[in-house]
Amino acid sequence: MNASLSLLRAEVLTSKKALPVMFKTLKMINTLKVTYRVQFAEILSDNGAEFASRNTPDEHPFEAMLLELGIKHRYTRPYRPQTNGKVERFWRTLDDDVIDGATFDNLDRFANELFEYLIYYNNFRPHQALGGKTPKEFAEAQTQTIRSAN
Repeated sequence: MNASLSLLRAEVLTSKKALPVMFKTLKMINTLKVTYRVQFAEILSDNGAEFASRNTPDEHPFEAMLLELGIKHRYTRPYRPQTNGKVERFWRTLDDDVIDGATFDNLDRFANELFEYLIYYNNFRPHQALGGKTPKEFAEAQTQTIRSAN
C-alpha cells in the first residue's frame, strides 16, 4: 500500500521465502510506477525473514533490491501492528469485502478475485480519507500538483 495515496497492489504468494517475495515486490514497485507514476522513497515491512537480515542486509534478496533501487527500508516495531495501521486496516476491508463468507475453488480463483477487487479499490471506490476521491484520482491530482510546481 502506498500510504500517502492509499493505492493498493497485492500479489498472491505461495512462498514466504525471500527471493519470491523480492520478485513480487519488484513487480509491485514497477506496476505502481508505470500505472500511477509512484516513486518509492521508502518501504515499511515487518521484521520477517523474507524481508530482513540484520547481520548482512546487502546479501539478502529483498534488502539488496531496495539498496539497488535507492529505496530506504523501514521496519515495524515488533509486536506493534499499529505501526502498520493502514495495511492492517486494508486486511480488514479485504476480509469484509472479498474473503468473509466466500469459497474459492483454488488459488487462481482467489488471485482473480483479488485482482478484480484491487481494480475496483484503486479506480472506483471513493475513500473518506482522500476527500471522497478514489486513490487513482488522488494520485493523478498529486502528480498534477508536482508537475505544476516545476
